[in-house]
Amino acid sequence: MRKDYEKLFSSLSPSEPPKGLFDRIISAIRKEQELRKTRRLLLGFLSVLVISLVMMPFSWKLLLEQIENSGIIYFISAALGNFGVFLSLWQNFGLAIVESLPIAAIAIFTINIVLILFTIRLFLHRKKLLLSFLTNGY
Repeated sequence: MRKDYEKLFSSLSPSEPPKGLFDRIISAIRKEQELRKTRRLLLGFLSVLVISLVMMPFSWKLLLEQIENSGIIYFISAALGNFGVFLSLWQNFGLAIVESLPIAAIAIFTINIVLILFTIRLFLHRKKLLLSFLTNGY
Protein backbone atom coordinates (compact mmCIF):
# COMPACT_ATOMS: atom_id res chain seq x y z
CA MET A 1 0.00 0.00 0.00
CA ARG A 2 2.80 2.36 0.83
CA LYS A 3 4.43 1.75 -2.54
CA ASP A 4 1.24 2.87 -4.27
CA TYR A 5 1.35 6.20 -2.43
CA GLU A 6 5.02 6.63 -3.27
CA LYS A 7 4.33 5.97 -6.94
CA LEU A 8 1.42 8.37 -6.95
CA PHE A 9 3.35 11.19 -5.31
CA SER A 10 6.57 10.59 -7.21
CA SER A 11 4.79 10.95 -10.51
CA LEU A 12 3.40 14.35 -9.53
CA SER A 13 5.77 17.19 -10.15
CA PRO A 14 5.52 20.31 -8.05
CA SER A 15 3.70 23.04 -9.86
CA GLU A 16 5.61 26.16 -10.78
CA PRO A 17 4.64 29.31 -8.90
CA PRO A 18 2.99 31.98 -11.00
CA LYS A 19 5.29 34.48 -12.66
CA GLY A 20 6.00 37.56 -10.59
CA LEU A 21 4.85 36.01 -7.31
CA PHE A 22 8.06 36.95 -5.52
CA ASP A 23 7.80 40.56 -6.70
CA ARG A 24 4.18 40.76 -5.55
CA ILE A 25 5.11 39.38 -2.11
CA ILE A 26 7.96 41.87 -1.73
CA SER A 27 5.68 44.67 -2.91
CA ALA A 28 3.02 43.72 -0.36
CA ILE A 29 5.61 43.62 2.43
CA ARG A 30 6.92 47.06 1.47
CA LYS A 31 3.40 48.45 1.30
CA GLU A 32 2.66 47.11 4.80
CA GLN A 33 5.89 48.62 6.15
CA GLU A 34 5.02 51.98 4.57
CA LEU A 35 1.54 51.76 6.07
CA ARG A 36 3.01 51.19 9.54
CA LYS A 37 5.40 54.13 9.15
CA THR A 38 2.56 56.34 7.97
CA ARG A 39 0.37 55.27 10.89
CA ARG A 40 3.13 56.16 13.37
CA LEU A 41 3.75 59.45 11.59
CA LEU A 42 0.05 60.33 11.65
CA LEU A 43 -0.28 59.47 15.34
CA GLY A 44 2.83 61.53 16.09
CA PHE A 45 1.46 64.53 14.18
CA LEU A 46 -1.90 64.31 15.83
CA SER A 47 -0.54 63.87 19.35
CA VAL A 48 1.87 66.82 19.09
CA LEU A 49 -0.81 68.98 17.48
CA VAL A 50 -3.44 68.10 20.09
CA ILE A 51 -1.04 68.67 22.98
CA SER A 52 0.03 72.03 21.53
CA LEU A 53 -3.54 73.13 20.90
CA VAL A 54 -4.60 72.11 24.41
CA MET A 55 -1.66 73.98 25.94
CA MET A 56 -2.22 77.15 23.87
CA PRO A 57 -4.80 78.83 26.15
CA PHE A 58 -2.70 78.07 29.23
CA SER A 59 0.50 79.45 27.73
CA TRP A 60 -1.37 82.53 26.46
CA LYS A 61 -2.87 83.13 29.91
CA LEU A 62 0.55 82.67 31.54
CA LEU A 63 2.09 85.16 29.12
CA LEU A 64 -0.60 87.77 29.78
CA GLU A 65 -0.32 87.34 33.55
CA GLN A 66 3.46 87.62 33.46
CA ILE A 67 3.32 90.75 31.30
CA GLU A 68 0.76 92.28 33.65
CA ASN A 69 2.76 91.39 36.79
CA SER A 70 6.14 92.41 35.41
CA GLY A 71 5.32 96.12 35.05
CA ILE A 72 6.60 96.28 31.49
CA ILE A 73 3.39 98.06 30.45
CA TYR A 74 4.22 100.93 32.83
CA PHE A 75 7.72 101.31 31.39
CA ILE A 76 6.40 101.35 27.83
CA SER A 77 3.61 103.83 28.64
CA ALA A 78 6.06 106.09 30.50
CA ALA A 79 8.43 105.97 27.54
CA LEU A 80 5.66 106.84 25.08
CA GLY A 81 4.01 109.41 27.38
CA ASN A 82 7.22 111.36 28.04
CA PHE A 83 8.99 110.92 24.75
CA GLY A 84 11.48 113.72 25.44
CA VAL A 85 12.54 112.10 28.70
CA PHE A 86 12.68 108.74 26.95
CA LEU A 87 15.05 110.10 24.30
CA SER A 88 17.42 111.48 26.91
CA LEU A 89 17.31 108.32 29.07
CA TRP A 90 16.66 105.70 26.40
CA GLN A 91 19.42 103.40 27.63
CA ASN A 92 17.97 103.24 31.16
CA PHE A 93 14.44 102.75 29.80
CA GLY A 94 15.63 100.05 27.43
CA LEU A 95 17.46 98.24 30.21
CA ALA A 96 14.44 98.47 32.52
CA ILE A 97 12.18 97.07 29.80
CA VAL A 98 14.57 94.21 29.02
CA GLU A 99 14.99 93.36 32.70
CA SER A 100 11.25 93.18 33.26
CA LEU A 101 10.48 90.96 30.25
CA PRO A 102 8.79 87.69 31.22
CA ILE A 103 11.32 85.49 29.41
CA ALA A 104 9.95 82.12 30.61
CA ALA A 105 6.38 82.90 29.56
CA ILE A 106 7.55 84.25 26.19
CA ALA A 107 9.63 81.10 25.64
CA ILE A 108 6.75 78.76 26.55
CA PHE A 109 4.31 80.60 24.31
CA THR A 110 6.80 80.74 21.44
CA ILE A 111 7.59 77.01 21.72
CA ASN A 112 3.87 76.27 21.69
CA ILE A 113 3.32 78.33 18.53
CA VAL A 114 6.39 76.80 16.85
CA LEU A 115 5.16 73.26 17.61
CA ILE A 116 1.74 74.00 16.15
CA LEU A 117 3.20 75.53 13.00
CA PHE A 118 5.81 72.77 12.69
CA THR A 119 3.26 69.97 12.87
CA ILE A 120 0.93 71.71 10.42
CA ARG A 121 3.84 72.25 8.04
CA LEU A 122 4.94 68.62 8.27
CA PHE A 123 1.38 67.45 7.77
CA LEU A 124 1.03 69.61 4.66
CA HIS A 125 4.40 68.39 3.41
CA ARG A 126 3.35 64.74 3.75
CA LYS A 127 -0.36 65.29 3.12
CA LYS A 128 -0.58 63.08 0.02
CA LEU A 129 0.83 60.12 1.92
CA LEU A 130 -1.25 60.77 5.02
CA LEU A 131 -4.49 61.37 3.14
CA SER A 132 -4.02 58.21 1.13
CA PHE A 133 -3.48 56.38 4.43
CA LEU A 134 -6.65 57.86 5.90
CA THR A 135 -8.74 56.97 2.87
CA ASN A 136 -7.30 53.53 2.12
CA GLY A 137 -5.32 52.56 5.21
CA TYR A 138 -7.86 51.34 7.70
